[in-house]
Amino acid sequence: MQVTLSQLAYARSGDKGDGSNVGVVAYNADCYEIIKAALTPARVKEHFREICFGDVDRYEAPNLLALNFILHDSLGGGGSESLKTDAQGKTHGLGILYMTLEVPDQFEIPNRECVN
Repeated sequence: MQVTLSQLAYARSGDKGDGSNVGVVAYNADCYEIIKAALTPARVKEHFREICFGDVDRYEAPNLLALNFILHDSLGGGGSESLKTDAQGKTHGLGILYMTLEVPDQFEIPNRECVN
């Protein structure tokens, strides 16, 4: 079955010079295993093909159930040099969450509702 990455994880992003930093944090260990297999640097680069003109580096932080991506040459020169609307890459975290991933049909999507 197809799901959006937002059903499995949340993301944060920001600028690192002329590149953006996109962190993806899984909601649980099962979600982490799925995103670790699916979110390759090539797949992330393809997803951001219209803005990422350099390499994509991936770093794993299994103790945090997280992956961190650096999208090189994605900010048009960086915050003070760029004419881009989002020169700090703040929307790149939201953008990655729109990716679709294949999960097993029996996979249980985590419930993220707040409990009062």
